[in-house]
Amino acid sequence: MTGRTAISRTGNTHIVLNVRVTPKSGADAINGLYQAADGAISLKLRVNQPPDKGKANKAVIALLAKRLGFAKSALSIVAGDTSRNKQIKISGQPQAIIRSLEKITGPGDEEN
Repeated sequence: MTGRTAISRTGNTHIVLNVRVTPKSGADAINGLYQAADGAISLKLRVNQPPDKGKANKAVIALLAKRLGFAKSALSIVAGDTSRNKQIKISGQPQAIIRSLEKITGPGDEEN
């Protein structure tokens, strides 16, 4: 699998990425891909911040922006604000976003 399989939608100027977040972990990290029991694929993230007053959500945006090489302002949570399962809209040229995702997930990188 590549990061592309965690993409739920692609537009002309953005993609929407499925992520699964573990808050209050020991460190901020991207841990490959997660496949749910229903077969849905998400990018698996850990953030050090607790899910309190949006702290974990801000950490998710900061982590993804840094690792993908995009400005934080290019990322926004469009679904799952209070859930572990979120959808993140990343604004930019879709092919460039996909290339960045493949660099951080790698081909065949899969975790359950």
